[in-house]
Amino acid sequence: MKKLTIEHIKKQLTFQTNESYLIDYFQSSVLVPLIEIDGEYHLVFEKRAATIRQGGEICFPGGKIDATDISPQVTAIRETNEELGCSQEDIEILGTLDTLIMPNGMMVYAYVGLLKTSLEELTVSADEVEKVFTVPVAYFLETAPIAYHCQVLIHPYLFDPQTGEKEILLPVEELGLPQRYQEPWGAGQQQILFYQTEELIWGLTAKIIANFVAEIKK
Repeated sequence: MKKLTIEHIKKQLTFQTNESYLIDYFQSSVLVPLIEIDGEYHLVFEKRAATIRQGGEICFPGGKIDATDISPQVTAIRETNEELGCSQEDIEILGTLDTLIMPNGMMVYAYVGLLKTSLEELTVSADEVEKVFTVPVAYFLETAPIAYHCQVLIHPYLFDPQTGEKEILLPVEELGLPQRYQEPWGAGQQQILFYQTEELIWGLTAKIIANFVAEIKK
C-alpha cells in the first residue's frame, strides 16, 4: 500500500455536504396536495383505513420509496395516484419542503402539489383510505399548532412485557462502557405538534404543515 499523503486526502475530500448513513433510515415521500374550492385553496387530507398501519390517523398521500422510483418526487406522485386516484397529469409539483429525519428512524421527503381536479373526481383507494377531507390553507396560516415535548431516549435493550425476557442490544459490560449505559439514556426532546380540525392532525403530518406555513409566510 502506498504511503498516505496529505495531497491524496485533499483530492478525496470536498467541501460538499452529503447525507450519510441513509441506509439506516426508512425512506418515504409524501405529497402535500392543494386543491381549489370556491376560489380558495385547501389542503387535502386522508384518514387512514382502520385495517392498515396507524389506522384512523390523518396523513398526506405518500409512502415508501421503491427501488424502481427514480426520485422521491416520483414516489410522491405515484402514491398520490394510487391512494387518491388522481392522474399524474393532474398533479403540478409546486416545490419542496424540508426533508424530515425522525427519531423513529424515518426519513421523509415532502413536496407541495396542486391537484388540477375536484374532490368529486377523485377515486379514493378504500384499501388504504377511509375518507378524504379538506381544510382551508387560511386556517393554518391563522392558527398556530399546539406543541408538546417528549423525551427521546436510547434504549440499550428490548423488553418483552409478556415473557419478561430482555434482549440486549448493546453489550455494555462486554465493551467496558460505564455502567450508566446499561439503562436508557439521552436528554433529547422531540416536539410533537397538533392541529384541531374536524379531525385531530398531529405528529409528522402536523410538522409538514408547520413547515409549509413557515415557507408561505417568509
